[in-house]
Order: sequence, then structure tokens, then C-alpha cells
Amino acid sequence: MITKKHQQLKNTKSLVWHTLLCLFCMAMLTSCGEKTNNKVTESELSSDTEFDLVILNGRVMDPETNLDAVRNVGVLHGKIALITEESISGKETIDATGHVVAPGFIDTHGHNVITPFGQKLHLRNGVTTPLELEMGVLPVDSWYDSWEGKAQTNFGAASGLQGAREMVLNPDYKTINGATLNDFQFAGDTHFSKAVVQEVATDDQVKKILDLVEEGLKQGGLGVGYTPGYMEFSARSEEGIGAQKLAGKYGRFVAMHGRFSGQQPPKDGLLGTLQQLGAASAYGGGLIVQHLTAQTLGETKEALDLIDAAREKGIPVVAEIYAYTFGQTLVAADYLKPDNYQYSMGRDYGDIVEIATQKPLTKERYEELVKNKPFQLVTFENATQEDLYMALTHPSTIIASDSAPYTVMSDKSTAYDWDTPYEAVAGHPRGAGTNARILRLVREENLMPLMLAISKMTYMPAKYLEENGVGQMANKGRIQVGMDADIAIFNPETVEDNATPEASALPSTGIPYVIVNGIIVVKDSKVLEGVYPGQAIRNRVIN
Repeated sequence: MITKKHQQLKNTKSLVWHTLLCLFCMAMLTSCGEKTNNKVTESELSSDTEFDLVILNGRVMDPETNLDAVRNVGVLHGKIALITEESISGKETIDATGHVVAPGFIDTHGHNVITPFGQKLHLRNGVTTPLELEMGVLPVDSWYDSWEGKAQTNFGAASGLQGAREMVLNPDYKTINGATLNDFQFAGDTHFSKAVVQEVATDDQVKKILDLVEEGLKQGGLGVGYTPGYMEFSARSEEGIGAQKLAGKYGRFVAMHGRFSGQQPPKDGLLGTLQQLGAASAYGGGLIVQHLTAQTLGETKEALDLIDAAREKGIPVVAEIYAYTFGQTLVAADYLKPDNYQYSMGRDYGDIVEIATQKPLTKERYEELVKNKPFQLVTFENATQEDLYMALTHPSTIIASDSAPYTVMSDKSTAYDWDTPYEAVAGHPRGAGTNARILRLVREENLMPLMLAISKMTYMPAKYLEENGVGQMANKGRIQVGMDADIAIFNPETVEDNATPEASALPSTGIPYVIVNGIIVVKDSKVLEGVYPGQAIRNRVIN
């Protein structure tokens, strides 16, 4: 009997321990889930809570849930903690009466992400998360490390095939911090050459290029940046196919500047889109077709129909559009050569403007710059307004800026310093005005419903990136409890893009407050100096 009772007691203790262990594991899993999602449910907090920041009486617009109502928003520990009609208070207060409280804008096409001056312009335009996806960076870890703890906005980048090409084809190339686009502007220091755009890689070199791109993905690169439009006569198809294979392998995406720009055979922009779309359908991975209208021009409707058909078949492709009929590029870009720009794009030398002088080019000046200053920045006319507006309002497209570094007019240097005067630089106005321009067009020309415009600049890009490997974006692009407190507050009646070709860096107005991760960075339309709440948008590092 003693033995039997002892065995029963032993069994009972074992059952208790197993029960406790199960409960503990369930609690840990629940706890870990809450930490991963980092969400605070509305029931956990009351209107009596003292928040870090409260935004009162604003028109809260959330594109995912379609909430469009006057609410008070409480921010705590960098998160949106409460959205309510009740009165709330906090350590800091913003009265948003008459203003829209929207998610901070997400720019999937920024080349001015990690310059202090560029971040300042992004913020004045309501952008809280600019991303360098098209050109990408390399080495990825160097780029991220160089900006950790010094960013006013969030920041992230793809692994750049262009940087990999220059590294393999030009052994003298030494990057400053991985920002490939900036390196060619400092060619005297970096020894950046024309190899990236002129040399055809051998089979062995193609493998080395793709190995470097893969290493960038392992270092946390968001996707693969691929710009065959700058390498029309040099980039092999195996490079684009290889980029897409990597995107499929790692569950990421390719951000592409299409190989061709034009609307005439044999090198029309639609063909360039088809080329990479075929690789995406075969090998998987997402595809962002960047600044589509600048490539497809009069074929934009057909391109959008093609992309929508691909989406219906489950291919994760999206078209990105910028808000202008003219772009910015290098004067030696393949698509600006006369046989393409004049024949296929229907333009002439006078439609190209030298940024440093703000003068239209002549045949003689164009040839001089291509020969002696091939990396000189110019603007160039591309799509018609009709095609542009059609693409901007298309239900599935997203909006981005393609912002590029500005040039200081006095010495032709790159505008880097935070306190660079706005009026002292030249560049493309999209770097300062894209998002405000869209909001102005909504008001003045009824371009599209306001909620759709906000969604194209916030929720839609966030959702696409989330579904294509960038998990952090699940908490961005939304005004909901538990989401990151990246917020743009604008007046829909006065928001205005002020940048023009002649005054290209004049900041937007009518966006008086911008919050990044719960911290006010723009207050009363002034960017606060020395405030660095920006966080890296980066995938998990794979060792």
C-alpha cells in the first residue's frame, strides 16, 4: 500500500509539473508574441493614462481600416497607444484641429536617404521612412553602420547590383560608406569609373557580382536594387535573372529601373518591363517597377494592364510612379542618347536641362558633357501629363519620389550638411515636393480621393514590402493602436509643394508636424536639429 500510494503521489506530482510547464510555455509564447508584434490593445490603456505625446482633435485617416474621423491619439513608448473620442493628456500636446493625422509617408525610391540635408527635406514633406531600393547600397553593413544613431528619419536599403558591378569590374573602387550613388559624385576619392555602365562582365565576373549581391542580402539588405536602364549595353540578362533568383531564394524583391525607355521598337519601355517580369514569374520574388511612366511613356496603360494581369496570377509585382513629367539622371545615361531620346522618347536636346546652370542643352553642349563630365546631373522631360495622371490614380500603383542629392551652386559640391540653405542648391523638385504635390493635386484638381492618395504613400508600400520579406513594415503605414508612431500631420486646405525647377529645394508647407517613432522631429514646420529617433529598416542578418 505504501508503495502504491507513493507511486500515486509521484504521478500526481509529475502531472502538476507537466501542467505548470505547459502553462509556463504558453505564457512565454504569448509574451514573445506580444513583444514581436509590440502592440498595445486599447483595452489595456484608459483615457486617464499620461501619454508621452497626445494629438488632439485631428482628422485621423487610416488607409487599412478606412477610419476617417475626428479622434484623439495617445502615443506611448514610440507606439500609437490609444485612439479615442475621449479627452486625453500627455507630456506633450499637439492641437491638430483642422488637420489630417496620417501615417508618416514611406518613400520606396530615395537616393538622398542618408544625407542630413536630404533627411531634412524628406521630413518637411512628411516622409518618415525613405528607402534606397533602386540603386541599393554595398556593402550593406557599412551603409547601415554609418548612420546608426544619427538619423532623423527611418532608413533602409536594398543590396545594390550596381555597386557589385563596380567592385568587380573596377578593382580601384573604394566606397565611402556603401552609398553607390554618392560614390560617383566623389569619384576623385572613390575612384568610381564608367565600368559599371560600360563594361560587359564575363561569366566568372557575373558570378562574383551576384555573390556580392547575395552577401548584401545576408547582411540585411531589403531586396535587390537593379538599374539596367543605366547599363543598357553592358548588363547581361543573366544579371537580371540572377537578381530575381536571389529575390525568390530569400523571399525578397527586385527594385528595377527598366532596361529601356521609349515607345518605339525595338527598345520600348514595355519590353524592359516584360524582361524582368518574365524572370519574376519563373523564379519568384517580388518586383517593383520603379518610375514606370518614365520608361513606358505612351505605353503606360498597356504596361499597367500587364502588371495587373500578372498580379491576378499571383506574381507580386507593383508599379511605382513619381509625380512629375520630367526626371533627373546622368547626362551620359543610355536612354538620353539621341537615337533613343529623340526617336523613341519623342524629345530633343532642349528638353534636357543642365542642373548646375539651369540651361537647356544644345547638341554641342550635350556632346561636350557626355565626353568630359558623363556623371553631370540633368533633368529631362519624359511622360505626358495625361499618362502621368492616369498612372498616379491607377488603383494598384504606389507613389515615390526618386529624390536625388542636390548640388550646391557656388562650388558644385553635393549638398550634404544639415544647415545648407534651401535656396543655395539645385536639383529636381521631387526631392522636396513629391508628397505635398500629390496632396495639392487632390485638393486643386480632384486627382483622386484623399484616402487613396494617403494609402499610395503609406499603407500600400508598407503592405507590399511586408509581404515581400520586410517584416518591420507590418507596423508602419497605419494609424492604429500598436503601430509605430510615425505620423504626418497636414492641413488639407493649405498643403503645398513649393519646389520648382528654378528653386528645387524649397520645402513643402502645410505639414507642420512630423513624428518619427513617437518623437516630434518637425514642430511648427521647422525640423528640430539634433533629434535622431530614426531606426534602421533592415532584414535579419544571416551568418
